[in-house]
Amino acid sequence: MTRVVNTPPSLRNVVCLKWGDLYGAEYVNRLYSMVARHLQGSFRFICFTEDARELRAEIEIQPLPEFEEPPWEYARFCSAWRKLALLQQGLADLQGKVLFLDLDVVIVGSLDELFSFSEHFAMIENWYQPGRGQASAFCFEAGRYHELLDRYQADPIRYLKQYGTEQAYLSGELLAAKQLAFFPAQWFQSFKKHCMPGALGRLLARPNRLPAEAKVIVFHGRPNPPDALVGAWGKRVAWYKRWLKRCAPTPWIAEHWR
Repeated sequence: MTRVVNTPPSLRNVVCLKWGDLYGAEYVNRLYSMVARHLQGSFRFICFTEDARELRAEIEIQPLPEFEEPPWEYARFCSAWRKLALLQQGLADLQGKVLFLDLDVVIVGSLDELFSFSEHFAMIENWYQPGRGQASAFCFEAGRYHELLDRYQADPIRYLKQYGTEQAYLSGELLAAKQLAFFPAQWFQSFKKHCMPGALGRLLARPNRLPAEAKVIVFHGRPNPPDALVGAWGKRVAWYKRWLKRCAPTPWIAEHWR
């Protein structure tokens, strides 16, 4: 299914990917709503998906770009290689800057600066692996980096073995070409690393804070926003890990994840 929304011409695009059944339509709808509140002026919002049921009328729907999933021996370690398909030249007639956002993020501040931050490919610096990228959000000029997709598709096994994840591939290749910029650290904060307290604080059920300068809170792994809202981890946890994998109710999520 394709649905094009008549919006004013814009060189700012926000895109997301929804495939499979891990995230429902409510994640896309809330993402659109958060973007609309935090991005001034006109923009084009596109969801690339094979299932557009229950998506808001304001959301432009495009089919998933063609992309051959990696063999299971590699996909079981990283299922997000499909993000590379967004670099396809001429995809959905995109023009200007493209901001990709994962579905499991919570936007808490202005997004305007993300589009003007750098002329290069911009992404989050991995909180656990300094000098490497984290691909929950990245911004790039449409069509400019299609060679990264072409290179991968010409020899996927080589890059699957070399990098392991799509975010390591993107940052590794772009850094080598001196075409990568990392967003300021305070703009994108990890819920687990920057919002949740340390191990003792979790045991004592101390509250999860909202960093003052953050623009986007990234929920990588568990918990997801609706789980953290009510103080759940989101899946069963082995008894000996429950003291660490616990999350206090986080009421400020309700204010922003809507």
